[in-house]
Amino acid sequence: MKKFFAPLFAAALLFVWGCNNAPADKTTEQATTTSPEPTTAGQSGVKDDQSEKNVVQVAAGSKDHTTLVKAVQAAGLVDALSNAGPFTVFAPTNDAFGKLPAGTLDDLLKPEKKDALIDILQYHVSLGVYKPEALNDGQVLGQVNGGNVTISKKGDKIMVNGTANVLATIPASNGIIYVIDGVLTPKK
Repeated sequence: MKKFFAPLFAAALLFVWGCNNAPADKTTEQATTTSPEPTTAGQSGVKDDQSEKNVVQVAAGSKDHTTLVKAVQAAGLVDALSNAGPFTVFAPTNDAFGKLPAGTLDDLLKPEKKDALIDILQYHVSLGVYKPEALNDGQVLGQVNGGNVTISKKGDKIMVNGTANVLATIPASNGIIYVIDGVLTPKK
């Protein structure tokens, strides 16, 4: 019996070795000689056209949030907000940024004001998902920058800090977005 299995085993071993050492075909050869495509660092560089969009992708696809997207990019927060989260984002519209005193936004977008911009943007983000039905009048939410916002709720109407009305709620793959009509400013 051993005499029968020894040649069979040797033949199988030679077959496997021969397959692994077969000369590469042209497609394999070309694939190894071409230079790889450049990669983008961070979560924002992941290409996925199948899944639900994350909070950054939702904002980037909105004509009403181009100013917010520009600010998030200037602050270097794209990757952070593209991560798994979960996040609750209070997203001011372009019109909300337009209500700021003249020159405020331009000043915040300067490289030397990056820390102040980050503080303001992080004041618009809570860790966790707070759906509208889970929000209560007088509820206080801790924000990423260490500050707090207060929710006012009367029926279906939701306000943040008594100054910004929630205009819409949009789910995202890594959280929820509340579109608001005012920019929230952290208390000093």
